[in-house]
Amino acid sequence: MIRIALLDDYQNVAMDYADWTQLPEGAAVETFTEYIDGPNAVAQALHPFHIVMALRERTAFPAALLDKLPNLRLLATASMRNAAIDVEAATRLGILVCGTAGSGVSTMELSWALMLALLRRLPREHANMREGRWQETVGVGLAGKTLGLLGLGRIGALMVPVAKGFGMRVIAWSQNLTPQAAAQAGAERVEKNELLAQADILSIHLKLSERTTGLLGKADLARMKPTAVLVNTSRGPIVEEAALLDALKGSTLAGAALDVYGVEPLPADHPLRELDNVVLTPHLGYVTEEVYRGFYGQTLENIRAYLEGAPTRVLNPDVLTHLRPRPVA
Repeated sequence: MIRIALLDDYQNVAMDYADWTQLPEGAAVETFTEYIDGPNAVAQALHPFHIVMALRERTAFPAALLDKLPNLRLLATASMRNAAIDVEAATRLGILVCGTAGSGVSTMELSWALMLALLRRLPREHANMREGRWQETVGVGLAGKTLGLLGLGRIGALMVPVAKGFGMRVIAWSQNLTPQAAAQAGAERVEKNELLAQADILSIHLKLSERTTGLLGKADLARMKPTAVLVNTSRGPIVEEAALLDALKGSTLAGAALDVYGVEPLPADHPLRELDNVVLTPHLGYVTEEVYRGFYGQTLENIRAYLEGAPTRVLNPDVLTHLRPRPVA
């Protein structure tokens, strides 16, 4: 029997977004609807499985964990990049890693939803309406404001035309961004300190890496206007969490709208949950029906292709010369 695990299916919908009956006879699919906390628990839970699907970076697969999964033959990840997988270790162990196409549109949409919810105080006013109250807050509009984009790649560039539609000025910075590239995307390239000082809304759209981890610390947040807000739909560790909490508690930053965190799922007793100047969502940037159909549908294609001996969307092609023997049904 070929055992397949679909991880981190928090909404219990994985079986609905692909036709898993297309798998060959003898292939059994099991979904995990709860987060498995810690590498030892992950190793124990996944030990019997030949194929595992990692839903984005919800569960990490470092070398130490992969070493404890002797039955693993295929690690299928949603999207073509997953910083939580040690691809080099997988290659060394003969584990194939395959990905799927992704879309930045859903994350861009959520960035604007969070921004508007924060500035127009929607969570509080929604709660007020449910409880019979009426108009307690005064919101902030977008027209005439400056949107600062920390990162102007695929998703950051999608933010620009929407901002222009709201009548906003758009400035941007990243380590490799040139004035020409920024202008081509419809933004103005500024230095990092200028970005922080001028932005009314700072929206983060960078990949997490060694050089972006902790990119915004205490001194950086202190350069922002006290009326400014921060929106992060990228990765939590790009902003130093302790510095962000201090800025929000001390009102040196007016507010934050966050979809991503240093530890996910966010612990129930986390101090961010107690602040009234934040809007929090549980990493919903890519959680749409359209994206899930792509993730699960293409993962199914990848699994079938692997079992047929013709792997697709391979992220570590060097492994093809020394794959672990495929499981036999």
